[in-house]
Amino acid sequence: MDIFEKIKQNPGPLGKYSRDGHGYFFFPKLEGPISNRMSFRGKEMLVWSMNNYLGFANHAELRQIDIQAVQEHGLSAPMGARMITGQTAAHEKTERALAKFVGKQAAYLLNFAYQGCVSIVDALVDRNDVIVYDADCHACMLDGFRLHLGKRFVYQHNDIDSLRKQLERAKQMTEQTGGGILVATEGVFGMAGDQGKLKEIIDLKQEFDFRLFVDDAHGFGVLGETGAGTPEHQGVQAGVDVYFASFDKAFASSGAFVAADEEIIEYLEYNMRSQIFGQSLPIAFVLGIAKRLELLKNKELKDSLWQVATALQEGLKQEGFDIGITNTHITPVLLKGTLPEATNVTFDLRENYNIFCSIVIYPVVPKDVIMLRLMPTALHTLEDVQYTIDILKKVREKLENKEYSSTEYASWS
Repeated sequence: MDIFEKIKQNPGPLGKYSRDGHGYFFFPKLEGPISNRMSFRGKEMLVWSMNNYLGFANHAELRQIDIQAVQEHGLSAPMGARMITGQTAAHEKTERALAKFVGKQAAYLLNFAYQGCVSIVDALVDRNDVIVYDADCHACMLDGFRLHLGKRFVYQHNDIDSLRKQLERAKQMTEQTGGGILVATEGVFGMAGDQGKLKEIIDLKQEFDFRLFVDDAHGFGVLGETGAGTPEHQGVQAGVDVYFASFDKAFASSGAFVAADEEIIEYLEYNMRSQIFGQSLPIAFVLGIAKRLELLKNKELKDSLWQVATALQEGLKQEGFDIGITNTHITPVLLKGTLPEATNVTFDLRENYNIFCSIVIYPVVPKDVIMLRLMPTALHTLEDVQYTIDILKKVREKLENKEYSSTEYASWS
């Protein structure tokens, strides 16, 4: 069969909805300054879908730094990969600051978060090694695992007994191959909002002799006394061997970094294919990241985020909403409903109540569950929180009364 014919016949699990949902449910265009309120299809929306956790996206001082950096360096410099022509003093200075901030010997800036994470996994293990990973690891980690030519075992999400069983399998295998074990998990799981059980995982190190890789994209800048992330929050920074975080969440920027012992970072510098064969992170972004790191010393924005997140979660729980197992700022609201009802809930929230949030459906959640994923930021207000809770009470009542079972709200186009 011609591959294009195959694509036309099977556009994929999401692609099959593209003609019905493009521009509204998929690829919606939020316009205006990034904030708690933005424009969607000409209407102002209260937005709960931005990863702008600390409000850095339109922070006046940061905007000025970003503008100055672009004016001075443009978006092309430095041209080329870090190994060839893309190395600058600004990159090295920022790496030293990041390493110190997260309590590691060294750090390395990555041009893109997704590709960087894939490449870290690819570089760390060979065919004799075994990867053991949490079932809910992000796609950027999973794609790195898929490149692995050796064995990989998955353990049930945050289930230490399941992890132990897989480690026993991995240990038996590596005793035969002469390889090692890499355990991979997340600091904060971005969908449910729960933290990885880093302390419990680290407690197994002595018995099973593995190295721990943590993707902390959602925890970096938000968790911990200084904002150094989930390992700081849990008091286990020394037990994390390879720490990865992106700048597109709390930092409202682009790129990522990896931190570890100096000799491990040096190894990664010379072996991560996405960095050897990819363009260096532009210096304008690097200078902006350095300033963002400096601003974390002022805890006011982080405190504002947590004030909003706590009010939102406590208010939802008081009204009897199920917010799952979150123990971070990420706030899922779990409702009972079908896919058609989820479509109508989305439309109702946007068109009648001016609330824009992400709607998560099967297969991410069970078939009879609708997840509203709320992402509080330092820019949201307590008034935003109360309004949202009041509207969600109405939505829940409509669901219970089967008002979303019809096609009343479906003519969005």
